[in-house]
Amino acid sequence: MDPRDRFWRVTAPLGALCVVLTILVVGWSVEPARYQLGYAPEQPIPFSHRIHAGVNGIACEYCHTNADRSRSATVPPLQTCMNCHQFMTLPDKTLQGDIDKVVAARVKSDAPIAWKRVYHMPSYVFFDHRAHVNAKIQCQSCHGRVETLDVQQRLMNMRMGRCLSCHRDPAPYLPPGSPVKKGPTDCYACHR
Repeated sequence: MDPRDRFWRVTAPLGALCVVLTILVVGWSVEPARYQLGYAPEQPIPFSHRIHAGVNGIACEYCHTNADRSRSATVPPLQTCMNCHQFMTLPDKTLQGDIDKVVAARVKSDAPIAWKRVYHMPSYVFFDHRAHVNAKIQCQSCHGRVETLDVQQRLMNMRMGRCLSCHRDPAPYLPPGSPVKKGPTDCYACHR
C-alpha cells in the first residue's frame, strides 16, 4: 500500500475525528457554572418568586418592567419593591427582617441591591427580550416555572439547540391564534 493511501484512508480521518472530539470535550468541560442547570447564586436578600409570582400572582412584567421594550428584562429598582413593602409587615419575623433590610437600603442610601444574575448568555449571543415578550411568549417557556421557586435557579437549558427548536416550531410556546409561525434561524439573528 502506498504511504499516501494509508494517510488519506486511515491517518487523516482519525486525526480529524480526534480534533473534533477534543474540541467537543474541552468545550463542554470548561463551561462555566453560570451556564449550567441548577445554577443558583446566593442573593444578598432572600427573594421568593413562589411568594411573589405564585402565591400573590404578581406578573413577571410588574417587576421586570423593561422586558417588553429592551433587550434585557432587567432587575427591578428598589422602588418597585417599595411600592408594596413600604406598607406591609409580615407575621413571619425572619422574612420581616429581610424586608427591613430592603427598607433600610432604600431609606439610607438609595443604593441598588446587588442581585446576582441567574441566567447568562455567552458574549457571542444576541438575545432580545422585546421580540419574545411582544410575541406573547410566556416567560416560563425559557425560564421555567419560577413561580414555584423559593430560591431562583436556572431551570432551563439555554443552549443553541433549545432556541432553534422553538424558532422552528414556536406553536407550543405561543397563545392560540398567534400570527407568529416561525422565528429566524439564520446565524445572524442570534450571533452578531
